[in-house]
Amino acid sequence: MSTPEASTVPAAPQPARMGLLMPPGRALAYMLASVTLAMTQQIGANLVNTNIYQIQGELGATVAETNWLIAAYMAPNVSLSIALIKIRMQYGLRNFAEISLAGFVLAAFLNLAFVHDLPSAVVVRFMSGMAAAPMSSLAFFYMIEPLPPEKKLTVGLSLALTNTTLGIPVTRLISPWLLDLGGFHGLTLFEMGLAMVAFGFVYALPLTTPPRIKWIGPFDIVSYLLIAIGFGSIAVALSLGRIYWWFEAPWLGWLFAAAVICLTLAVIIELHRDSPLIDIRWLTSPATLHFAGAILLLRVVLAEQTVGASNFFQALGIQNEQTLPLYGVILCAILAGGVTCALLLRPGRENWFYGTALACVALGAWLDSGATSQTRPHDIWLSQALVAYGSGLFLPAAMAQGMGGAIARGPIYILSFITVFLFTQSIGGLLGSALFGSFITLRTSFHYNALAEHFVMSQPLFAERISQYGSIYSHVLNDPALLRAEGVTLLAQRATQEAIVLAYNDAFMLISAIAGLALIGLLSHLAYLQLRSRAAAPTAQPAP
Repeated sequence: MSTPEASTVPAAPQPARMGLLMPPGRALAYMLASVTLAMTQQIGANLVNTNIYQIQGELGATVAETNWLIAAYMAPNVSLSIALIKIRMQYGLRNFAEISLAGFVLAAFLNLAFVHDLPSAVVVRFMSGMAAAPMSSLAFFYMIEPLPPEKKLTVGLSLALTNTTLGIPVTRLISPWLLDLGGFHGLTLFEMGLAMVAFGFVYALPLTTPPRIKWIGPFDIVSYLLIAIGFGSIAVALSLGRIYWWFEAPWLGWLFAAAVICLTLAVIIELHRDSPLIDIRWLTSPATLHFAGAILLLRVVLAEQTVGASNFFQALGIQNEQTLPLYGVILCAILAGGVTCALLLRPGRENWFYGTALACVALGAWLDSGATSQTRPHDIWLSQALVAYGSGLFLPAAMAQGMGGAIARGPIYILSFITVFLFTQSIGGLLGSALFGSFITLRTSFHYNALAEHFVMSQPLFAERISQYGSIYSHVLNDPALLRAEGVTLLAQRATQEAIVLAYNDAFMLISAIAGLALIGLLSHLAYLQLRSRAAAPTAQPAP
């Protein structure tokens, strides 16, 4: 196995000149492996979300039923990364990754060969969610592997985290072409191809790993099963809550109750173990909670882009093909944010990146809050570029600041820290979709009822609108009553569309307010620290 420590030959001018721990060609291969692994995981996770209306037609299911594919993928995915902490130490992350990638390829093959209805698709998506769990961690390690220690937490971390945010725009860009080529099976065939390439990279390019130790015990299995049931229940409930509605489906409450019970039992077990699967005390320390809360908040706020903008245009009847230029702009903005971090991020500068990122998100969401039913993708290029650039700035800065504390505690905590990050990203994405999706549903109902209050036949303007809409069918209908009924139906549809637009504007404004308040809180905290440091500084004594 090739390791950085094994590179003891003094005459190695190329790596020294390039600032790498290995020849440039091999370093590039490791970085390509990182990109491939990240894209395999991200595209696999977003294929259904992006193409849910096309997929539900091919599977003969409703939109609500098709959302079970998202829940089935996320249920194992949000918790399995936790098992990596000890699996990596005992068996090696590479061995586990090879098995997982083989399982991912198998799941993609089953998609091609056996998935023809919803139940079979749900089973295969569950398998895919399990197999994809280690890929984000692998992508991170492959990106930083060829870099010297002083660049791992700046350049390496920035590039690695940029990979994790490219999945949504890349999936949006390639999905229309894949659907044209082969429909749902065209998507899964591409997914299988990516997994096979990633498998080749992992097999050919070994990672530097610490010595293996026997660390997995019987209680680890018990704890993990409880954690998996708890987090899986939360993932399913958050994925489907706004579809089946929170107060109308009793089984959603049972899922949350099961999650609370299982996670409570897992915490009790872990607190009384000498070698726990999860260090609960470290996870509940102020520094870790601050980190988790910060990135969870940003992940929820970034629902403005993942839930807001994309679903807004779907509600207006705009297809994915028409949004390709928009997602090209978003992709470029994310890359620009990653490059900015790689060039400028240094220890002690993180707060500047936080502030800039929150300002970009707040401004972008505020610009989007003025949308109308005539808004088209090219009208929001600037606002979405600001949000995407902010996301590219925030994540590397947050992880760089938190990673320093994990490194100081020892190598075991590094993977634990990455696991916390990946978990907050997964749950944060689901939470953001659930919160803002539910908010939009409620505000749509509110605005529609407000508009419907003016639907009074005695009002001349309302009667005129009904007559105008009804005249569309005048060449096929002669009955005035039927024409009036069709006019009322069309006017109600138009009112529904306007209510949806107003609801999305409310959601954009809410996101802008949250980001703005977070920015004010950050600036206030920095000002408080500055004043406290000045007050604590000794006053200069006058010269005698």
